[in-house]
Amino acid sequence: MASIVTNQSTETALRSLLKAEGFSLSTVRSHGETGVDILAIRGRTKFFIEVIGHKSSPPARSKDFYESFFRAISRIRDGAQKCVIAMPNLAARGLPDRARHYGEVWNRIGTSFPELEIWLVDTDNPSYVRTRWNKWAR
Repeated sequence: MASIVTNQSTETALRSLLKAEGFSLSTVRSHGETGVDILAIRGRTKFFIEVIGHKSSPPARSKDFYESFFRAISRIRDGAQKCVIAMPNLAARGLPDRARHYGEVWNRIGTSFPELEIWLVDTDNPSYVRTRWNKWAR
């Protein structure tokens, strides 16, 4: 059974890390409130961050990933210079297979949306790694 990491714990860890790096952060949204999960600003760059957790069910993880993808790229209309899907680092295990499954389509998405990134958040040893979408294509 896969480890479970909640959206909230992922967001809390990432907010703490970004604050320590000097980002200005939007306030935490109330449960059910719409809008970007985290708007992080440093200098003139706006990062619109959609946060997902890691569920035990593979179909639920896929659903969360695809929904966060569309939410992330929709932020371009709001002025996003960076559209981010932030997820637990456990997801790194499945990203190469997901990218391989979609093949050329995965690459085209990265080319079409150069502002799209995937950030992997380690909630146990607070840290995160920023990756470009196409890093996962091989």
